Amino acid sequence: MYAVCVDIRILTAQRAAFIAATADNHRGTRHEPGNLRFDVLAHTTDPDRFALYELYLDEAAFVAHQQTAHYRLWRETVAPMMAQPRVGERYTVLQPEPLA
Repeated sequence: MYAVCVDIRILTAQRAAFIAATADNHRGTRHEPGNLRFDVLAHTTDPDRFALYELYLDEAAFVAHQQTAHYRLWRETVAPMMAQPRVGERYTVLQPEPLA
């Protein structure tokens, strides 16, 4: 399995618009055949900070995700909402063991 963790910091005035755009991306991503999980997290003490936790069957499924219309629309829509560039880290999942 292949995981992506994205750290996001937005402009305060963009919170509602960011959440709405990200919800659309979430719905689209969850329908992708290679996506296993897509969590949208809001920081508990900083309202301008979010994280995405994405889990895919493999790296190829993540690459396919980046080519989808809903991801490209999200990326373009939220770009001006960022207080700083988002940071995505990629991981290979060791535990739990891969799903059968």
